[in-house]
Amino acid sequence: MNRRLLRIFGLLIMVVSGCGYSEETPHRDLLPRPRQRGSVSLEETIGARRSVRTFVDSPLTRQEIAQLCWAAQGITDERRGFRAAPSAGATFPLTLYVATAEGVFRYQPVTHGLERHLVEDIRPALRRAALDQPWVERAPAVFVFAADSRRIAPRYGERAERYIAMEIGHAAQNLLLQAVALKLGAVPVGAFDDDDVSRVLRLPAPERALYIVPVGRTLER
Repeated sequence: MNRRLLRIFGLLIMVVSGCGYSEETPHRDLLPRPRQRGSVSLEETIGARRSVRTFVDSPLTRQEIAQLCWAAQGITDERRGFRAAPSAGATFPLTLYVATAEGVFRYQPVTHGLERHLVEDIRPALRRAALDQPWVERAPAVFVFAADSRRIAPRYGERAERYIAMEIGHAAQNLLLQAVALKLGAVPVGAFDDDDVSRVLRLPAPERALYIVPVGRTLER
């Protein structure tokens, strides 16, 4: 199924279900198509990547969010459904959430869209769950990777956890490098209370949060 048909299918779902901005009825919002050609080389982005913790008060554009989501978990092979980050056995145990002032959204790779997950701004609570790191609240967009081991454990058994950790590393690095290419700042965050973050995000069991990446505009770039 090509991208046009996927988009049409996504729109039909929205029309049939009458999606609105509520937790009971998810809102699915198709994102702008990702750009696959940029003005910064891969070597330049690798060389310029640094952890940035100071952000200006300016929201990301839809195009920027679309590009970051695609770099982390977007589909790059439409025929086979493969994604930008490698996944053991193409099991895809990760889910990407985006927390902004408008709420929390779940990225849908197949339709390249966002599905509303929560209606409120949870960044202050997320900051507290992340051991009070201020950049978690101040960043205009906070990307959270969660994992569901049920998607991978039946195939790989006890090695599933190792493969999940590897996959999150791949996806997060893609996100960090894409931020550099967009002249944005980002910082990987691993210090947080796992249960508190999962509670704040109201993750469906047995998903669990494993990685946080605040992203925003910065005076440093």
